[in-house]
Amino acid sequence: MRTDWSDLPEELRKQIQAQTGPISGIVPAATGNHADIAATLLTSHGRVFVKAARKLADRDGPEVMSLRREAAINPAVAEFAPGLRWTAEAGGWLALGFDYVQGRRADFTPGSPDLEILAKTIHAIHNTPCPDVAMLSAERRWHKYTDNPAMFAGNALIHTDLNEDNLIITGDGRAFVVDWAFVTRGAPWLEQMMLIPWLIGANHTPHQADEWISQFPAWTNAQPAAVDAFTAGFAAQWRNAAQARPEEWITRHADLTSQWAAYRLKE
Repeated sequence: MRTDWSDLPEELRKQIQAQTGPISGIVPAATGNHADIAATLLTSHGRVFVKAARKLADRDGPEVMSLRREAAINPAVAEFAPGLRWTAEAGGWLALGFDYVQGRRADFTPGSPDLEILAKTIHAIHNTPCPDVAMLSAERRWHKYTDNPAMFAGNALIHTDLNEDNLIITGDGRAFVVDWAFVTRGAPWLEQMMLIPWLIGANHTPHQADEWISQFPAWTNAQPAAVDAFTAGFAAQWRNAAQARPEEWITRHADLTSQWAAYRLKE
């Protein structure tokens, strides 16, 4: 559940307004769940997108850690991510202010021209050197999926959440990738692996999704045993999550990952 803007500590709001100038309006984000606050601020200097999260009593919690990853990776992905303008930290909270991007969410349905934009974006991410900054590592993040998590290791930069809401397309056709909360260092084929459920959710059959991602050498060159292990572990994780928290978005993702596992593993 998102926190209301008025719940932010006064000292943090003062820090933010020192960066933005007077705030005339606040528009909460309609999607996303990796921050306590996500909103567009209407200010005297234009719009700015803000994400903020509350720390735990004695340390950074998962949401704050995800914001620190976003801040750390931002300079390395300036080609296709909204720029980070400022950070503010006070009263047990961390806030990030990003350039506001006016655009629409991408359309991943079969035949959509946005799929070409998606492909170019993935190639751009693959061609971006993975910087030496704090981020998740694939072999640690998904170590429970296999007895040999080294299969997932690598030095590729992976966004890992390229869904339709996280690819914003402007009126002139430029694409921006947002929400780098789970940026990971690992084997490059994992980017396609994490994309598959979103393609199936956009009405691709598992076979169509497989054919589409086969345009990427990282996928076609991946070790089949590694892909199979991840497929099985990924589906099991979401099935378990759906049993523990039967919320609509969780049960839907459990269904999508299970559809892929049934196809890939011929279950």
